[in-house]
Amino acid sequence: MTQQSASWSICKRPAELVRLRRKRPRNAAERPGESDSSTATVAPTAPPSLHSQSRSRGNRRNPFVTWDNAPSRPKKVLVEDEDGEDVGVLMKLMSTERKSGDPPTRDSLAEKNPSEDDSLLEIEEQHGNSLLIEDPLAVAPVSIAPIRSTEYPADWSLKTRVLFTSPVSLTWTEQPKAQEEALGLSNSCRAQFSTLPPNLQEPRYWSEVRSAFQQCLVYWQHPSLPWLSLFPRINAEKSFSGKNSPWTQDIAVQESLMKEWSVSLSSLYSLLKAGLCPYFYVCSYQFTVLFRAAGLAGSECITALISPTTRGLREAMRTEGVEFSLPLLKESRRIRKQHDAVHQRVEEEEEDQDRDLLRGDEECQKEDEGLSRDNDDSLSWLKEMGIQDQIRKPESINIQLQKEGPTLSLDHKPESAVCVEGSHSFNLINFLINCKSVVAAAGSQTGLPPTLLAPTAFRGATMNVLKGRSVSVKNLVDCTYQHSSSLELTGPILPSSLHAITALLQTAQKGNFSAALYTHTPTAVMNIETCQEQRNKAVGNLAHCGLPPASVNWLQMPSTLGKTALTHIAMNNHSYTWKSG
Repeated sequence: MTQQSASWSICKRPAELVRLRRKRPRNAAERPGESDSSTATVAPTAPPSLHSQSRSRGNRRNPFVTWDNAPSRPKKVLVEDEDGEDVGVLMKLMSTERKSGDPPTRDSLAEKNPSEDDSLLEIEEQHGNSLLIEDPLAVAPVSIAPIRSTEYPADWSLKTRVLFTSPVSLTWTEQPKAQEEALGLSNSCRAQFSTLPPNLQEPRYWSEVRSAFQQCLVYWQHPSLPWLSLFPRINAEKSFSGKNSPWTQDIAVQESLMKEWSVSLSSLYSLLKAGLCPYFYVCSYQFTVLFRAAGLAGSECITALISPTTRGLREAMRTEGVEFSLPLLKESRRIRKQHDAVHQRVEEEEEDQDRDLLRGDEECQKEDEGLSRDNDDSLSWLKEMGIQDQIRKPESINIQLQKEGPTLSLDHKPESAVCVEGSHSFNLINFLINCKSVVAAAGSQTGLPPTLLAPTAFRGATMNVLKGRSVSVKNLVDCTYQHSSSLELTGPILPSSLHAITALLQTAQKGNFSAALYTHTPTAVMNIETCQEQRNKAVGNLAHCGLPPASVNWLQMPSTLGKTALTHIAMNNHSYTWKSG
C-alpha cells in the first residue's frame, strides 16, 4: 500500500521524482525510502570545483585536467517577472537542442546540472513555463533597412568609370545633334543652366535634355595631349610606354611645359580664392592633390588634401614652410583618448609617454654618440689603410632605421593623407611649382608635368568631354526577359559631373536607375573630415563658381564617408540608396 501511494504521488507530481533522483548521489547513505516527499526545497549548492567534478565520476582524479580543457558549465540568465523580482533561470547549452531539434524541457535542464535542479523546479512551479527561453538564438538583432534619402552623400573621389543601368531606355544620351552639342558646350562655358520639367514622357524628343547631358560631360584639363591619356597618372607606366614622348630627351621642351603648367596652376588658385572655381585636382605620378574653395565640405577656409604621401615629401613640405596635419592619425588618437578617459588615466599616460620619449631620445642620442665614438675607435685601423670612407657602419644604420620605422610605415597608405588649411595653401602652391620631385626624373613619364583637372575654365586649359556609350540588353528575371538599358562613361569623372548626371537621370529616367562607380583608389581617402567642427551651412560665396546651385549645395555638405568612397548608387521611386567601400 505504501509503494502504491508512493507511485501515485510520483505520477501526480513528477518534480519530486527528479528531486529524489538527484538526492541520491549527494548522500549515498540515505535510502530512497527514507526521504520525505514533502520536505522543503534544498537550496542550490555552490558549483562544484574542478577536483570534485573529476572525483564524482567514480574514478580517481585526472591529473591532466586543467581549467582550459575543463568542460564548460551552463550559463545563468536573469529574467525579471511581472512583479519586478529577478529570477535565476538555468539555460541549457543550445548546441544539443539545435542538433536534436527538441525544445529544452524541465527534465533536460535538470539533468544538465544536478546542483541547481531544485531551484529550477521551484521557479517553474511558481512562474510556469513562460520563463524558459526555448531558443535564445532566435532573438536576433533586427536587420537594418537600407538608408533611403532624396540625396546621397558628397563624394570627393575621382571616378575612372561609371556604369548606369535603367529599365527606361538610355539611347537618348548618344549621337546628339550638332546644335544640341553646341548649345551644351556653350552653356557650360557661360555657366547657364536650364530648368527641366519634372515629368518627361519621351526624353528623346526634348532637345533641352540632350543639351543638358552634353553640358554635364564637360571638364577642363591641362596639359592635354591627344595621343596620351593623362589620367590616371599613378601606376600608369603601361599607358605611356611605347608612345611618342619628345620631351623626355629635350630639356628645353621640359622647361617650356613646366612654365606653362606653373601659369595654369597659379590661374587655378586665383580663381579658387575668388570663388570662381569651386575645386581642382593636381594629379602627379606619385600623389594627388585636391584644392577646395572656402565653404565646401563644411570648411570655412581653403583646404588642400594630398594622398598618398611619403616621409621625404612631408619633410620637404616642412622645410618650405608648409604646415599640415594628418587627419586620420588625429582621429585614431582621439578615439584612443576617449577610450582612455573611461579609465581616467589619459593625462598620466600622456605625461609618462612624453617622459619616456624624452628619456628615450636622450638615451638614443647618447647611444649614437657612444656608438659613433666606438665605431671610430674600432675602425681607426682603417684610417691607416686609407679606406675608412668606403666602409659603412651597420650599427648606426640599424639605429637610424629603427627610429624611422613608425614614420616609414605610413608611406603610401591612406593614413598618410595630409591636410593643408588656410593661408598655408598658398605656400603649398609655391612648393608644387618649385619642387622637382613633382615631375618624374625617370621612366615613361619623364619631364611631363602633373595633370590639372577642374570643372571650370582656366588659363591654358583644354575643354574635354567624357566618353559615353549606351547599350540595350535583355536580362532574364523570373523566367522572363526584361529590357534594360545601360550607359557607360569613362574618363576623369569629377564630383560635380557625377551629381549633375544623376540629377538629370532622375528626371529623364522617371526616378528609376542604378550606377556602379569605379573609384581612382588614391583619391578615396579625400572624403575624410578636415576640420574638427563641421558646419551645415557654407560660409564662402560660391554663387558664381560655374556649377548648378543643386551641385553647390551638395558639395557644401560635410564629408561623411570617411576614407571610403561610393561604389554603388540606386534610385527607386525618386529615393536614393547607396553603398560605400
